[in-house]
Amino acid sequence: KKIYVNSDKSLSIRAILLASQAVGVSKIYNLLESEDVINAIKALKKLGIKIIKKKNFFEIYGKGLNGYSPKKKETIYAGNSGTFGRLILSALIKTNANVKIIGDKSLSKRDFYRIIEPLRKFGANIKSKNNCLPINIEGSKFLRPIKYIEKLGSAQCKSAVMIAALNTPGIT
Repeated sequence: KKIYVNSDKSLSIRAILLASQAVGVSKIYNLLESEDVINAIKALKKLGIKIIKKKNFFEIYGKGLNGYSPKKKETIYAGNSGTFGRLILSALIKTNANVKIIGDKSLSKRDFYRIIEPLRKFGANIKSKNNCLPINIEGSKFLRPIKYIEKLGSAQCKSAVMIAALNTPGIT
């Protein structure tokens, strides 16, 4: 099915992230080609996702849930994107590698606690000083569903929990 949406950084990052978790080829038109979105594309390529820019769209070759293939100790650069930095942690909740998420100076000062807390409840192994970047995540094969209530209305927190729940057995 085709969905038409205006270019938007947040939606563009979510679109490529979800396409990377789907099985098969997704075509994304009107992707915002901002610095943050390009950093997200580079990061997904480091995780083994094939992404090709065509004339007026991008092809994302998704490998399914937990389909990333990072090196044993991979470093992912999120740039200044809090959206990508937080959501990629959720997508890595079941990975069998140790992945370090880093960001620019500004992103490295921002608090990630509201993402770290639910991901730890799911069962992910996360290490961070002061709940800021850099953050190391090593997924777990022993994930469990959680009950989550978002009190502050954060779309990033809700999206992170939904993405983590995709890799988790049971009902979250």
